Amino acid sequence: MPARADIVMVGGGIMSATLATVLKELEPSLNIVILEVLEDCAQESSHGWNNAGTGHAANCEMNYTPARADGSVDISKALEVNTEFDLSRQLWSYLVKKGAIPDPQAFIHPCPHMSFVWGQENVAYLRRRFQEMSAHHCYHGMEYSEDPKQIEAWAPLIMEGRTGNDPVAATRIVTGADVDYGALTHLLIGQVTAQPGVSVHYLKQVTDLARTPDGKWGIDVKDTVTHQHQRLEAGFVFIGAGGGALELLQKSGIPEGHGYGGFPVSGIWLRCDVTDVSERHHAKVYGKAAHGSPPMSVPHLDTRIIGGKKSVLFGPYAGFSSRFLKHGSLTDLFRSVRPGNVLPMLDVAKDNWQLTEYLVSQVLQSPAHQFETLRQFYPNARRHDWATAVAGQRVQIIKPGKDTAGMLEFGTELIASADKSLAALLGASPGASTAAFIALEVLQKCFADRLTPEGWLPRLKAIIPTYGVDLRVDADACREIRQSTAATLNLTFV
Repeated sequence: MPARADIVMVGGGIMSATLATVLKELEPSLNIVILEVLEDCAQESSHGWNNAGTGHAANCEMNYTPARADGSVDISKALEVNTEFDLSRQLWSYLVKKGAIPDPQAFIHPCPHMSFVWGQENVAYLRRRFQEMSAHHCYHGMEYSEDPKQIEAWAPLIMEGRTGNDPVAATRIVTGADVDYGALTHLLIGQVTAQPGVSVHYLKQVTDLARTPDGKWGIDVKDTVTHQHQRLEAGFVFIGAGGGALELLQKSGIPEGHGYGGFPVSGIWLRCDVTDVSERHHAKVYGKAAHGSPPMSVPHLDTRIIGGKKSVLFGPYAGFSSRFLKHGSLTDLFRSVRPGNVLPMLDVAKDNWQLTEYLVSQVLQSPAHQFETLRQFYPNARRHDWATAVAGQRVQIIKPGKDTAGMLEFGTELIASADKSLAALLGASPGASTAAFIALEVLQKCFADRLTPEGWLPRLKAIIPTYGVDLRVDADACREIRQSTAATLNLTFV
């Protein structure tokens, strides 16, 4: 491991892999060091079986489209995420065309995205949601049906064996995708470390970081095998360590990170690898989240293609662990409590009893109760076809509020130091699906002086052709870029 680098990235997941890829394309001379505490990249939330973010473009997740008080549906957040995913598609397409990723089907496959509800009130909501979304060019091609036979043709498993007279409704958009972010991370790390000046070092734990007298960052690194310590200096540090990012942000001491805390939420899946089942289900089918639940707990019956094997995933069921990482310590939550974030955390606890009650009810659920939830989606499910799997940890952001001591943030947030020498990414959903958007946010916050016509801007527009274009507004640009990236990535286009 070198003693100095231009840029150090903490964490070997999809975020560091994406940012390193973009920076190296923009400035080939950069020296970049990636540090990962585990024995390989993408072993935490980026791993295919730990990650609920499987190529989401806010097509089917109803938590992004809340109903307003007057009954209308707000699709503004969905449009944000939808067009952010386009940035990821453009980056991947660029790398495929360049030959850096030889085969896009190593990580991405076409897969319809569906929303599915039952009950009169939910059907009325989904109908209004469809009317709003299908009228917008970003959701061109979205279909809607209240006909059980049509829904069964789209996704047989969710309708077969369904009894009772409850009305049902579904939307479908065939331009969706399934993404294995674990495989993608390995591809990105492989191609970027093949370039001179980039190295990844495993089993390296960052124990501390602090300013040096010359304004750089001194990073203390421990080898988890030999227990030897090394000091590394860098001009810029990106903390993309998932649940481990909060503690490192706190250790950095930057004022911008003052008051931030985190609340961990674990996830449990039911997983089916039986070919007779997985071959009859080709869709991501999302339901409505339980009242008070976090966004990562929206129930879905998901087609997953991981390691070339097609499976069906259901969940996630929320749980609680004081760990911030799946391979973390039980003391993570308690170590994160500091004098500066005690009030925000207490304020959030006071105002979020619904979330607490939801998590308690989930933790107390028996396997039989979990399976009954699956059968609401897949009535003919057989218990012996399904195995329980533990997903990755998510840490929901707690931060100081404008009008309150603290607020709970369900999204992701990039925190940058005033001198633009450090950036840390906190939060969970939508996470991996918007990694390219987050990489661009890092550029805009920390490298704005290089985003000029004489600097990085021409190269950036070669990588992301619609950079600077609002695809929510420009229908022609949206359609053109989606047609182009679909052709390169072998996705469906309508």
